[in-house]
Amino acid sequence: MKTIEEINQSNVKKIISERKHPDFFPGDIIKVGVRITEGKRDRIQYFEGVCIAKKNRNINSSFTVRKISFGEGVERTFALYSPIVDTIKVVRSGKVRRAKLYYLRDRTIAEKIKRKIGIDIETKIQQVTEENVMPTSEEKTEESPKTEASKTESKAETPKVESKPAQKSAPEKEEKKQVQPKENPEQKK
Repeated sequence: MKTIEEINQSNVKKIISERKHPDFFPGDIIKVGVRITEGKRDRIQYFEGVCIAKKNRNINSSFTVRKISFGEGVERTFALYSPIVDTIKVVRSGKVRRAKLYYLRDRTIAEKIKRKIGIDIETKIQQVTEENVMPTSEEKTEESPKTEASKTESKAETPKVESKPAQKSAPEKEEKKQVQPKENPEQKK
């Protein structure tokens, strides 16, 4: 006669042969595809979050996933070998030092880097100056010369802007003074 443990182990082997789940641990961000039956139709809804606990008990194995949904923390516990769990995908591996992460309420987890790509990227930082952003007035006139007729047409098409009071013009001058960048010694060379 078979014991319950032997029956459970044979069922686990049968389930594992049908579908493969990746190795994941607490601290990993995982995406669980859950089968949902609505009437006669079946669909898969994904629940993505941090695995905060995993319990290994043969057929009774389960894991808990926590995510933030609309500012509220939502935890859901899944049976690992349940028929409603369709797929499990590891999105990111986390580096943690505990088996149960119940203390994670408003915290994030550092990412564990599994392999190194080995590409060094050098970025050149360029300072923003007036010359970079806006060409000088001499360059503008050389780039787009306009005839007298086209200038008068553009003036006629533009709407008139009301003049601002004298009080507001004084702070604008101060703002313009603050915007002017200091000359760089590299630019003089």
